[in-house]
Amino acid sequence: MFRRLGYTLQRFMRGRYGSDKLNLVLLVTAVVISLVNSVLTWAWAAQDPARVELSEIIAMLLSVLTYALLVYAVFRMMSRNIYKRGLENKKFLNLWMRLKDRNNRYFSCPACKQTVRVPKRRGKICIRCPKCGEKFIRKT
Repeated sequence: MFRRLGYTLQRFMRGRYGSDKLNLVLLVTAVVISLVNSVLTWAWAAQDPARVELSEIIAMLLSVLTYALLVYAVFRMMSRNIYKRGLENKKFLNLWMRLKDRNNRYFSCPACKQTVRVPKRRGKICIRCPKCGEKFIRKT
């Protein structure tokens, strides 16, 4: 019975994008926002009843944000446009790696827009673009 269900699910997902790092981050973010919403709702219920309207509005906005993230994650998983979802994931991973990289700064070349990585905390330096050879000065 479960084997048949598994084959049916495999056949349904054939040609669809599936899951990736961006979907994982979207789902984790939705769960965290939902937990924060629950804690805030519980904390506000014990406080002044005059502030109930504001707390209900904030709780509703957090709920809408949670559901929007979940719907977007499911949309990405079920999408048949694999190329666009791959580009979205690639852009996200580039941004993620930049956020994790604490030792380097990233600049774009003014001439060719090539991204150049240079070490942080070096003061004012002259950067030479490896693609076009343009030299420009930036402070790291």
